[in-house]
Amino acid sequence: MVRKTDGPRRRTLQDVADALGLTANTVSRALNDKPGVSAATRALIKAEAERIGYVPNVHARSLVLGSRKTIGVILTDLANPFFNDLVSEVEELAINSGYTLLLLLSDEDPEREQVAVETALRSGVDGILGVPVQGRSNPWEAVTRAGVPLVLMARELPELGVDLYSNDNEAGRRLTVEAVIDRGARDIVLVEEDLRISTVTHRVDSFHRALEAHGIPFDSSRMALVPSRRTARGASLWRGEDAYRVISDLLDTGRVPDAFLVGNDYFALGLYAALRERGLRVPDDVLVIGWGDYPFSRFLDPPLSTLRLPALDVARRATSRLLALIDGTAEPGPVTEYFAPELVLRASTHR
Repeated sequence: MVRKTDGPRRRTLQDVADALGLTANTVSRALNDKPGVSAATRALIKAEAERIGYVPNVHARSLVLGSRKTIGVILTDLANPFFNDLVSEVEELAINSGYTLLLLLSDEDPEREQVAVETALRSGVDGILGVPVQGRSNPWEAVTRAGVPLVLMARELPELGVDLYSNDNEAGRRLTVEAVIDRGARDIVLVEEDLRISTVTHRVDSFHRALEAHGIPFDSSRMALVPSRRTARGASLWRGEDAYRVISDLLDTGRVPDAFLVGNDYFALGLYAALRERGLRVPDDVLVIGWGDYPFSRFLDPPLSTLRLPALDVARRATSRLLALIDGTAEPGPVTEYFAPELVLRASTHR
């Protein structure tokens, strides 16, 4: 016969009270630094709580206070270095303001996004920072209906009428177009992810307008679309080989553009390989500008000119706005704010 034994048990406030022969109310007041408990008793209680490993149950406390001191963060993925930087900064700011994060991922899947939104609401978060999938459905309406403060980052949902903080994708793409035109390029190809989201749409539209502003007609031959991996569960977000295949097909037609502008620096890995196999040199034969300024970009051969994105600015302003909405000190909104990327010029554009 197997004897059933007690497993690990979370230490409770009552355990502290029983160990000291005090009431649970006295222990609670001491641990929460409320008046009515002497300094000596308070020190004794805190020492005992530490000795037995008591950790306050924030969720249970929230039932009394009406707040979990928790911010929900719903992102499409963490493989994107921009979102990685974003959530790291949000977490730092939240912790400094006494909040913890509930991080949920949608994987660019509308159904998983629906689950993430419902989970955040059921968890009683005080507010949500979100990057929407922008799919056919809009689960974010449930957040606004519930009266939970919501701030969007990077991607827009204009119909919601909520705050948005994002990169200025249009200005960023215009900078890259003008940089290669200034260096003599006329035949320019944009290599973008084939994904229908506002960030890509804005970059493509800006590319179109920037070309025509310089007297260069825009047509489909100016675009090289890389199939998106974001909708495949568990797949790497971007891989150089995807761009390699697309660029190889283009170069095999005999066309050698003056410049390639890529939608993220990972695509530049495949682009460099395709050019190198055909004896084409960067920047002597082809100019290249990336997007994102990822950690490896300056170590490519040649180092990649690219656009550095203002992830920290987006995170700081979005988090600050959400905290103000939570505590009721926010100015009337909605607020929309775009932050300018920085063009970082390296050897891939220097002839």
